[in-house]
Amino acid sequence: MGDRIRQAAKRFEDLIVWQKSHVLVLTIYRLTKSFPTQEQYGLISQIRRSIVSVPANIAEGFRRLKKPDKARFLNIAQGSLEEVRYYMILSKDLGYLSNGDQIMMQIEEVGRLLEGYYKGLLRVE
Repeated sequence: MGDRIRQAAKRFEDLIVWQKSHVLVLTIYRLTKSFPTQEQYGLISQIRRSIVSVPANIAEGFRRLKKPDKARFLNIAQGSLEEVRYYMILSKDLGYLSNGDQIMMQIEEVGRLLEGYYKGLLRVE
């Protein structure tokens, strides 16, 4: 009774994990606009490259036909998300981020969704 029947995603945009990670990208882009200009080609660039990698790898892996290929792209997305987590810790320690609680909660949520998608992919036969 408590089971929900989920319709298979037809496009990567249908995946909740992609949707949440895309929102995270937009949030981080807005957030890094307030960072010091001297970080434009350093930390800001690194953060943005890493966070864009998360939904981009979810999207790229979506159309891969073989499980190991899909899993590899999801794992890359997981690694990029962890990189962003570190950059947010660094940004807070440098004083660029006054309160990182909300962004860290978003990162945690995307991480949980990614882990669930990854494990679900490995279970499906």
